[in-house]
Amino acid sequence: MQDMKKVLFVCLHNSGRSQMAEAFFNQMADGKAEAVSAGTDPAVTIDATVLEAMLEIGLDLSRNSPKMLHADMLQEAAMIISMGCGEGVCPASFTDALEWDLEDPKGKPIHEVREIRDEIRKRVTRLLKAELRPV
Repeated sequence: MQDMKKVLFVCLHNSGRSQMAEAFFNQMADGKAEAVSAGTDPAVTIDATVLEAMLEIGLDLSRNSPKMLHADMLQEAAMIISMGCGEGVCPASFTDALEWDLEDPKGKPIHEVREIRDEIRKRVTRLLKAELRPV
């Protein structure tokens, strides 16, 4: 059996954007690929408003926790997507990564987090259509 493609979503705190992207990807990939997420300065917990926005659409992230980015994660990934690294040192700048410039949901009201969530879902859908099409 061939190794499953692994996509790594990276942001600084791994408490919002990258967690949402990981959840959408794993739900939509239907076992054909896998996503993980991490950050260089992980928060203690997932952002509460992100949890709420994802639960509204049936994705429960309450058991997830922010993870520290490690070199082995970068090496194992077939694709790395950095998520809006405008607020500090870009964690994926050490390697070749696709940049998704997205606002950080931290501290935003629920209606803005929903917009960010919906944009992430659109991008993950497009990514999966491009990467998982038959050869």
